[in-house]
Amino acid sequence: MSQDAVLREIKAVDSEHKKNLLSDGWRMYQLQKHLASKDHPYHKFSTGSWETLETKPKERGLDIRHELLKFYENYSANLMHLVVYGKESLDCIQGLVDRLFSDIKNTDRISFKCPSHPLSEEHLQLLVKALPIEEGDYLRLIWPIIPSIQFYKEGPCHYLSHLIGHEGEGSIFHIIKELGWAMNLMAGESTNSTEYSFFSVSMRLTDAGHEHMEDIVGWIFKYLFLLKEDGVHEWIFNELVAINETEFHYQDKIDPISYVTGTVSSMRLFPPEEWLVGSALPSKYVPQRIMMILDQLSPERVRIFWESKKFEGCTTSAEPWYNTSYSVENVTPSVIQQWIQKAPTEKLHLPEPNMFIPKDFALKEVTEKVTFPKVLRKTPLSRLWYKPDLLFSTPKVHIIIDFHCPLSSHSPEAYVSTDLFVDLLVDYLNAYAYDAQIAGLYYSIYLTSDGFQVSLGGYNDKMRVLLNAILKQIANFEVKPNRFSALKETTVKDYQNFNFRQPHSQASFYVSLILEDKKWPVAEKLEALAKLESDSLAKFLPNLLSKTFLECYIQGNIEPSEAKSIAQEIEDTIFNTPNTMFKSMSPSQYLTKRVIMLENELKCHYQIEGLNQKNENSSVIQYIQVHQDDASSNIKLQLFSLIASQPAFNQLRTVEQLGYITSLSLRSDYGVWALQVLIQSTVKDPSYLDARIDEFFKMFESKIHELSDKDFKRNVKSLIDSKLEKFKNLWEESHFYWGEIDAGILKFDRVESEVALLRELKKEEFIAFFDQYIKLDAPQRRTLSVQVFSGNHSAEFKKAAAEADPPKTYRITDIFGFKRSRPLYSSLKGGPGRITMD
Repeated sequence: MSQDAVLREIKAVDSEHKKNLLSDGWRMYQLQKHLASKDHPYHKFSTGSWETLETKPKERGLDIRHELLKFYENYSANLMHLVVYGKESLDCIQGLVDRLFSDIKNTDRISFKCPSHPLSEEHLQLLVKALPIEEGDYLRLIWPIIPSIQFYKEGPCHYLSHLIGHEGEGSIFHIIKELGWAMNLMAGESTNSTEYSFFSVSMRLTDAGHEHMEDIVGWIFKYLFLLKEDGVHEWIFNELVAINETEFHYQDKIDPISYVTGTVSSMRLFPPEEWLVGSALPSKYVPQRIMMILDQLSPERVRIFWESKKFEGCTTSAEPWYNTSYSVENVTPSVIQQWIQKAPTEKLHLPEPNMFIPKDFALKEVTEKVTFPKVLRKTPLSRLWYKPDLLFSTPKVHIIIDFHCPLSSHSPEAYVSTDLFVDLLVDYLNAYAYDAQIAGLYYSIYLTSDGFQVSLGGYNDKMRVLLNAILKQIANFEVKPNRFSALKETTVKDYQNFNFRQPHSQASFYVSLILEDKKWPVAEKLEALAKLESDSLAKFLPNLLSKTFLECYIQGNIEPSEAKSIAQEIEDTIFNTPNTMFKSMSPSQYLTKRVIMLENELKCHYQIEGLNQKNENSSVIQYIQVHQDDASSNIKLQLFSLIASQPAFNQLRTVEQLGYITSLSLRSDYGVWALQVLIQSTVKDPSYLDARIDEFFKMFESKIHELSDKDFKRNVKSLIDSKLEKFKNLWEESHFYWGEIDAGILKFDRVESEVALLRELKKEEFIAFFDQYIKLDAPQRRTLSVQVFSGNHSAEFKKAAAEADPPKTYRITDIFGFKRSRPLYSSLKGGPGRITMD
């Protein structure tokens, strides 16, 4: 722990803190901590900054390195846990552990315990009004509770969060959603400790919901009183036990790093026999324990946090670390009782038994060993790709239905209309499909570049029931004006919140805006959305859906005959339902996204001021466009990224201390591959950051040219090993194959072919590729630098704007004029051996 390393790390921590200063999540979390007992560790600042790690310690005469070394003494073997997960034998792993870890000293340290709960009576019965950075109103009710980890076999909070956070008919959320007051609701326990914990109910409010905050709080307490009066139901507990047991038994394999971190965390909390299970399988029905936690969710113990821009000018205090404006009022149980009495009388009730809990886990017999997806069925309306599960032996299936609608993105108006149509579909399905998600059947409907997509995954037993409901909702869609208004309001705020995104996220959007055809600026989408009304959306939809083609993919525990039956059901429901708006699309109308081709030996740059000038961070993305998907070029670019990513991070972040967010990575836009170097910084402006990226490539040129045969072979082997890593679950495998279908490339043997090429790759070929495409003065280097300037760097922005462009550079001032002047890469769909509509 050298003095220099300590100073670098303090700067990195400070850079991370500055990244979070305008993040509402961090701000509100710290506000909750601030309004707690000052002598409790929970009250403290949760991360670190230059002030806490450098300025204040020096003022107190402390040597921070000395303090760090003292703190290191807490790392005693008796307080530490270790998980090693590998394919070697246990004897081999034990030998490895003995060799690598036996030097860790055991100094018999005592584990730290928090003295008490962080909230005393003065911190309860509060209504806290806080001013957020982003658009959107949020309401959160929080109660201090006894940590349910102490009763993990009984799962009291799991039972309560299931009921309070339910979204089906009769639930808190369903009623306030139907009234147009809230857009979501989450309930559950959150804890960092075995000594104290919190139960929270949080939701996003609409403007109307903001006006009815008291009614919403009244309803929440009405429901809590209903649970008390109704008592604990054993059938609900047993239903949750069955769901948990099924989920645990058929859990998917995950990344080893995620598995070991999850397991090592369990070791800290549970006895050895429970390390691999943790709290996943509550099985003891103890209604008194559930009632004990429920009793703690009382008006006497509540803290209400209410976030809204409408509180501008009405706050009285500021939280010291993030400067969040807030005010505090007392809200007594008698006040809450008044809210309960005046809340509307809509009927709250418990959920019905869950019809989606799977019963049939039989594995289907696979008669034909299909290695890669194959086309099982094709008509003028749809095409079905199919692959059985040959790897995982799990009773699950993944279904993707891609609705290709060429009129979905031809203008900003079409884009926002399609976006709202998709949001309304999800909204309409929520109450019915919520039970399916609880039971392990997941679905999503989302916008794509050329239409929208429905994805379903989970146990195959009840999958068709859910699929049928989704298809009927799509085929019989109608615009409900009240839900349209609520969703439009939320969507407007989401678009407005683009201004408050991290600068590196804004820079990434500008890169996409410059590269992709049919991508629209946020300002134009907002303008189109402001004019959109429910009747104009209703008029747009028949036009949108009058040209539709369905690309379907089914993989998993399913036989070919059933897959065909599902495809037929999809087609019949979508195209043949009475009064359906869907009609077929001719092959000539099949449109694809294309990417502009940058110019060789030319560096284009786009400089813009950040949309939130209060954010101290600036950002640059240097994008180096290399090639369109091709196995030989792919492996060379991937190999360079593997070799260069760590040195780039080390030089630009660790050594030069340019910013906490720093990376060199690969990027693919519709099959056009590139390198991307990203830096977000408070200390330097984007022009300077861009020059340092250039300097890194200049410096790294010698490293590539001097690469030893041994290092070259080691890196090639590492890349081969990563490519040969097996799919861990059905979803990983199906997403890989669907990616090939969606891109139109159909390189289902991509891994095998690229590994074969890597085994034959010569170092000289790799260096020649670097010299041709990547090095600073490479003849085919095509570069785009997008630079977002913060308020901190406004002077540098003005200076950069006034400077003359150096040779071989081009300043983009009109994104769309620039795009019109550039040729496009061909689409990967429709080439030889690739997808065509015919």
